[in-house]
This record gives sequence, C-alpha cells and structure tokens, in this order.
Amino acid sequence: MIVTVTPNPSVDRTIEVDVLRRGEVHRATSTRLDPGGKGINVSRAIDAHGGATLAVLPVGGAHGRMMTELLDATGTPVRAVPIEQSIRANVAIVEPDGSTTKVNEPGPQLSPAEVEAFLAAAGDAVGTSPGAWIVGCGSLPGGVAGDFYAGLVRLAHDHGCKAAIDTSGAPLAQAVPAGPDLIKPNRVELGELVGADLSSVGDVVDASRELISGGIGELLVSLGRDGALLVTAHSVALAAATVDRPVSTVGAGDCTLAGYLLALDTGADAPTALRQAVAFGSAAVALPGTKVPSARNVAAVHVRLDLAPDRTIPLSD
Repeated sequence: MIVTVTPNPSVDRTIEVDVLRRGEVHRATSTRLDPGGKGINVSRAIDAHGGATLAVLPVGGAHGRMMTELLDATGTPVRAVPIEQSIRANVAIVEPDGSTTKVNEPGPQLSPAEVEAFLAAAGDAVGTSPGAWIVGCGSLPGGVAGDFYAGLVRLAHDHGCKAAIDTSGAPLAQAVPAGPDLIKPNRVELGELVGADLSSVGDVVDASRELISGGIGELLVSLGRDGALLVTAHSVALAAATVDRPVSTVGAGDCTLAGYLLALDTGADAPTALRQAVAFGSAAVALPGTKVPSARNVAAVHVRLDLAPDRTIPLSD
C-alpha cells in the first residue's frame, strides 16, 4: 500500500500554444484539466497500474468541487478533508518542443482546526496500513508549519511504515533530520539542500552520501534529460531513456516516484525499481498535461541502466 499526503493540491489546467511570446495574446491549440498536486499524481499513476494506494488531501471551494469530480472520474481512492477556503488552480503553458511555463497559485490558508483534521486523516491512513509507504509531497499551504513533513516521517515510523518525501526548500530541509527512508529531489533541490553546485554524477553521489550518513535511507535524484540516479549506502545506479517527442514535463517526476515505489511495493529489487521509475517518468513526458502513463506507454520506453556509472559524467544544464 502507498499512501500519499498532499497538503497543497491543485486543479491543473494545461494550455498548448504554438509559441509563447511575453505580453502578447495567444490562441490555444488545445487545453485540458487534470487533478493535480504531486502526491495525487503519484497515487493516480499507481492506481492506473493496479497498485494499492490512497490519496489524502484537503478539499474546499469551487476548485475543491472540481477536484472531487476529476478524481471521481479517475477512480483513484481518496480521503478528502473539508476546508473552508478554495484549493488552488495552477496553469501550465506548453510549447510544441515540450517547453513548459508554469504559474502556481500559493494555495489556501488552513485554520489550526483544519490542519489538525488533515493530520488526523493522515494518521488514520497510516494506522490502517501497517508496512505501507507514506509519501509526503509538494509545497505547504498557509497555516501548515514548515516541519509538517518531519512530523509525517515520525508518524510513519511510529506505525511501522516507511516514509518518502518529495518536496523542496525549507520543508525538505526540516524533514531531513527526521530520517525519511527515501527523498526524491531533483539536482537543483539536492544542491540547495547540501549547499553545493552539482555538475557531475560524482557530485550528486557525494551529496547523496552526505545525507545518507545523516540518517536518510536512500535518494532517488531526478536529473532531467540525464535520467535518474539512485544512491543508497552501498550502491549507485543510473538509468536514462530517450524521449523522441516530449509533450509536457509537468508531473513526470511524480510518475517517476510512482514507478519506483510501485516496484518496491510489489517486491522488486532496487535496480529493477529504478528502471521502472525512469520508464514511468519518460512515458509521462510524452503525454499531455499531467496525464499518467498506461502500461502500454511504459512498455514502449527503452531504459538504459548502468550499475556502475562513471563519476565524471557531466550533467546537462
């Protein structure tokens, strides 16, 4: 079972244009609406592949009603916590080469009672899913303390569950001392976390090992077009795939995490899980909006796996 906790979900509108020009009027070539938020994307991808998952999220306002309708249409299992203010709506503008410009709203302001109810819902999900992965994802809305994910890690461990965190900035930095079993930063987020410029595979490995020595279980680091690097205390693996026709990068990292956790949850070893992670993420890049890949989409991706990557390999900008 994989329980995702998304404090700041969003209704995601994706608009495709021929070319984006600042300050000009554009005519969209297509548009789509998806339920969004990093953890929700993870649960949607897992559910689409037959995995056991539950998405915990706050829901309020007109966009909350829209979110409920969108999630009902997907069939993804959810536990929605009512809040007074409306959840946010995000906009992604995508050009034909896959270049994506995003505008993300800050989200609602949760009252202390709403935060308590949301934490209680997450706790209930953890308490009924022993041995599960508990996945804290995304930014934090107003009213939610910066150490929210650190508390979620401790909650998971208290219930015999594993904790994965996919966020950035201060919430990630505050979660690290709690010792999550997995974090999934991209290269920039990892660099900010350790205070270093990471320009090669070796740099990423060294930064990851520094965090592992401090109590983190392992790191799954997104490297954009260079694939993903999995670093544990005793091994390093690099996986990559070529996407001939990128459409949208929005949600691709979430699908990468979904593929990895789903593989682990079904008994796969770490290299196999990494291969599936990159297959999921690469398949998502070839799809519009935050559409999650099907089994057919994933099977069409050829993943290159290197169990002893050259530390000197430079990383793309």
